[in-house]
Amino acid sequence: MSSILGKTAPKREDRLKACITFGGTLCGLRNKLSCGCFKDGEREFAQGNICLMLPGIAMLGTLPDNVNIMHGAVGCGATSHAQNANVRSGSTARFGVTKDALWVSTAMNEADVIGGGEEKLRRAIIEADKTYHPKTITVVASCVPGITGDDVDGVIDAVRGEVEARIIPVHCEGFKTKIWATAYDAVYHGIMRTMFDNPQEPDKGVPEEEIKALEAARGSTVNLCNVSSMGKIDDDELVRLLNALGLKANVFPGFAESEKMYRIKYAALAVSTCPTHDDYFLKFLEKHYHIPYILKHMPIGIGNTNSWLMDVASFFHKEEEAQRIIQEENRKLDAALEPYRAFFKGKKAFINAGEFRALANGVLLHELGFEIAGIRSFHHDEFAQVEYEKLHDLIGDFPLNIANAQPFEEANLLTKIRPDIFMGHCNGNSTAAKLGIPSHVIFNSNLAYIGYKGAFELARRLRRQLSNPAFAKNLAKFVRLPYKESWYQENPFKYIKEERP
Repeated sequence: MSSILGKTAPKREDRLKACITFGGTLCGLRNKLSCGCFKDGEREFAQGNICLMLPGIAMLGTLPDNVNIMHGAVGCGATSHAQNANVRSGSTARFGVTKDALWVSTAMNEADVIGGGEEKLRRAIIEADKTYHPKTITVVASCVPGITGDDVDGVIDAVRGEVEARIIPVHCEGFKTKIWATAYDAVYHGIMRTMFDNPQEPDKGVPEEEIKALEAARGSTVNLCNVSSMGKIDDDELVRLLNALGLKANVFPGFAESEKMYRIKYAALAVSTCPTHDDYFLKFLEKHYHIPYILKHMPIGIGNTNSWLMDVASFFHKEEEAQRIIQEENRKLDAALEPYRAFFKGKKAFINAGEFRALANGVLLHELGFEIAGIRSFHHDEFAQVEYEKLHDLIGDFPLNIANAQPFEEANLLTKIRPDIFMGHCNGNSTAAKLGIPSHVIFNSNLAYIGYKGAFELARRLRRQLSNPAFAKNLAKFVRLPYKESWYQENPFKYIKEERP
């Protein structure tokens, strides 16, 4: 295992001063940020949270020929069942073979809490390797071994010589942080520790001819960091735009084959599709492999895609080529979107998602003609500030809520705002639907959301959704949310303290 990193990634509260609690308006948040007085708050009442394992497992499930070992209680990692649909469709689209994600659990029980689960973990690693013959085994440490003190890394080091697979430790002990996005850092940290050799030494087992070819292509190669919520259709859109500039793309980490990961080190530039997702890894590449990076825009929406592409082009001194591409893409897209914009004019949209995706979709929906009635993002960190400025310049002020779930606040806001359309995660749209508000999933790995293609395809889907809102209207007649009517008369941010003591 590489010695250039410690065992665990730092939590985002410490590394980025990330926050999960705010209720107010966009202007109110901007004012707090500008004067340096915004600190994370606390809720006197909280309803649910987002566990680190959910986004962590979503990333790990995409790794081909991998077995995911959940070291913890049997319920930990249960979201793998739902996320497997993404793995199956993603494998089919990329490799022409439909594969399920493989995961097992050490199923720690009361006796393991008392006596420790290290032996169980050791046996699980050996059995997974013997049964499935994977190229990698990811060991995800959940809350239980973190509390009991199991030496997960020690077990991995001791058993490494007994198995063929490379073992990747991923520390997702949820009690250590409230910022769900720390999961991205945890996964990247494990990959960086085990899949990247010492930068001072040559890559082991790679033919010299291939190294020479990679070096020869380095000057026109870009590391394109995708996210697990992007499907191949979105990967292909960005690769298409990079190819139009004469650039080659290494797509990573979603569905990246372990035996080819070393290629990431042979690139002139690394570019993010989501700064929230990628900053930890891109800073690692720059520090240890001297690969510069761009960490600014999420290419969702017309303006954001224009800026994303121009930033890449500027690095390679290809501004004129990029300008021609942008003008042609915008010309065709504006013509195609004209009837949709007329239909969307005056309709109100509410967005609820991870930080950057929520804010970038706010820009996109404004470009499509919607009125932005409110945005909820799952957390806040420094990378969002450029998006706040875009939204303020384009739209002005609107309700803004930062919350790691907390559906009671969302229900209150939606009841007051009554938007025409709600965009949120597939497991978070039920609140809006039960209020009779048509909803559309904010990501689906089988649908297009990214780049110019994504802007048009989203417009088509939203048009269909709004043309026939019968499902949500009928659902609201027969189901209700579990809140008293008096709650809807209250301030939705009633239970938020300004900052933690």
